[in-house]
Amino acid sequence: MISKINFFILIAILSFMTACSEKKQATLIVTNATVYTVDSAFSKVESFAVVDGKIAATGTSEEILKTWNSENIIDATAKFVYPGFNDAHCHFNGYANNLAQYADLRGTAGPDEIYERLKTHHKKFGGDWVLGRSWDQNDWPVKEFPDKTELDKLFPETPVYLVRVDGHAGWCNTKALEMAGITAATKVPGGDVVLKNGQPTGVLVDNAMGLVSKLIPEIAGEQQQKALLEAQANCFAAGLTSVTDCGLDKSTILLMQEMQNRSELKIRVNAMLNPTEENFEFFVKNGPLVGEKLVVRTIKLYADGALGSRGALMLEDYSDNPGNRGLQIETQEYYDKICQLALDNNFTMATHAIGDSANRLMLNTYARFLKGKNDRRWRIEHAQIINPDDFSKFAEFSIVPSVQATHCTSDMYWAADRVGEERAKGAYAYQTLLGQNGWLPNGTDFPVENIEPLFTFFAAVFRTDHKGFPEGGWQIENGLTREQTLRSMTIWAAKASFEENEKGSLEPGKYADFVILDTDLMTATPQQVLGANIESTWVGGEKVFEKRE
Repeated sequence: MISKINFFILIAILSFMTACSEKKQATLIVTNATVYTVDSAFSKVESFAVVDGKIAATGTSEEILKTWNSENIIDATAKFVYPGFNDAHCHFNGYANNLAQYADLRGTAGPDEIYERLKTHHKKFGGDWVLGRSWDQNDWPVKEFPDKTELDKLFPETPVYLVRVDGHAGWCNTKALEMAGITAATKVPGGDVVLKNGQPTGVLVDNAMGLVSKLIPEIAGEQQQKALLEAQANCFAAGLTSVTDCGLDKSTILLMQEMQNRSELKIRVNAMLNPTEENFEFFVKNGPLVGEKLVVRTIKLYADGALGSRGALMLEDYSDNPGNRGLQIETQEYYDKICQLALDNNFTMATHAIGDSANRLMLNTYARFLKGKNDRRWRIEHAQIINPDDFSKFAEFSIVPSVQATHCTSDMYWAADRVGEERAKGAYAYQTLLGQNGWLPNGTDFPVENIEPLFTFFAAVFRTDHKGFPEGGWQIENGLTREQTLRSMTIWAAKASFEENEKGSLEPGKYADFVILDTDLMTATPQQVLGANIESTWVGGEKVFEKRE
């Protein structure tokens, strides 16, 4: 016989079970957080529920727990949640291949340090080539291009190919030049074989690089897959859940798709196409490919080279190199042909343009096809130096300026030397560019720059190096606000690939791609931003990275 006390206990238990059964079931609930949703109002919430990889509801912790139940409830312990960071311009596959094949030359103080790193790398890995990436003569005491003399002594019978930090110059030894058939008489449209005393120095700029790079054996399939997974792990550790890979071939895209289908490659990829006939036939002429993890709807071109190697195409001579205005990579007829192909097949155009002449060239070219306001979202990648007369063309033709804020703080030490103080006023002008359409995507261009999106945030907002130079920020009037910067790394980056309804903010119906940090980026000091820790990274409600204690 049940006593009155036990009877009431039983009733209470049954009531509790009934209440729980009436709750909606979530696959994941996050509570006790400061969640920057990055919705249109830039609102904050405490909690959200995830169902089948998508945000189902947001609100206070009390509201969510009252309505939802889950076997996986995460107490964020008052930490800060943001939409997963989206690198709107990088070279994900190139970064992966670098991890597998190339000696890291970033931050070297001069050629001697490079030689030591190359010897160590080649002794460890061997191989038929000596490959390296990310040297920068602007960081050396003598800010001049190197030559092949010492490379020839170290590696007389092994070809050497070292890519400059911007990817627009290569440094070779004599063996590599001989294999490519390069002599003092070699001429390459859109490129330059640098000479000294009438002979090749070993430095090749822009299109001339291809004479050697095409000889380098392709990375093997299994090795490439391992490299992609290592690159993905590094991206997740940095808080990235999406990347735009700027320039891929058919075989690499299909490999990525295959790895995604096997649930090995979980990062979301917006794949820009290299302008090859194979890509045109397989992808472009069949229209955009849009999936949960892979989007293919953009053709990537180059209008010019880079400022650091004086290949950026300028309207007037370089201030520190009279007689040189840089390089135009292709003909006007070529750009017109590809733009027409994109227009006919509902593809987006994205063109690398650094110098003011290159930007004018592509703005005017796009304008002839776009013919006014539109929603095609054709992009200028970098939009680095703009003539004052040309800014308004971004708005007039709805052209998207796609920027990489860390280029500003990497280049600020010498940019004015290249172009002079007056032209520098139109350089890295992110606030002015933002004002044209009211939005812009932001990325890193890794491996040209470091992979960390927090460095992008720092550079866009503070416009100093990591030591705080220059005080107050370089041309700080063109810095972005914290809110603008976070939007540029999330919702606006998603918008650039037509995915703003699927990701980029933490709103019901969108993918549960998010990152948990120990730092409030909206209030943190510069050094606190640099010291912020990625606690965990999530893609579609699945934890793909967690910081180790």
